[in-house]
Amino acid sequence: MIEMHTLKPTSGSKKRRKRVGRGIGSGHGKTATRGTKGQKARDTIPARFEGGQTPLHRRLPVRTGFRNVNRVEYAVVNIQTLAERFQANDTVTPEILKQRRILRKLKDGVKVLGVGEITFPLTVHAHAISESARAKIEAAGGTVQLIEQ
Repeated sequence: MIEMHTLKPTSGSKKRRKRVGRGIGSGHGKTATRGTKGQKARDTIPARFEGGQTPLHRRLPVRTGFRNVNRVEYAVVNIQTLAERFQANDTVTPEILKQRRILRKLKDGVKVLGVGEITFPLTVHAHAISESARAKIEAAGGTVQLIEQ
């Protein structure tokens, strides 16, 4: 019959903790089961230690370059693209450029560059425009209006 005072764990289920470095008589004294000499026989080594190889924290660069937080990044469109995708006297706005999938993202604004030729008038609304693009659009009879940011 099992009673509270007769309960005990089954034999072999509870193992005693190995107490190393407690004298030769314990059987685990002197070198404390570490063997003789060598790095592992001595005090602990840090986890980040790489065996004398230049460690990772020294191999990586400290800082790379400079990133201007105030930089304005424009979505760029060329006059050639406008000449191919629009008709005479159309109005070009950033929303229309995105709607027609000429631009995927408007970023901080739209800038028109002067690559290509245009032969018909357009009304272009943009956040920025190059001098050559403005000259080509106005020479074709179009107008340019800058959008304030």
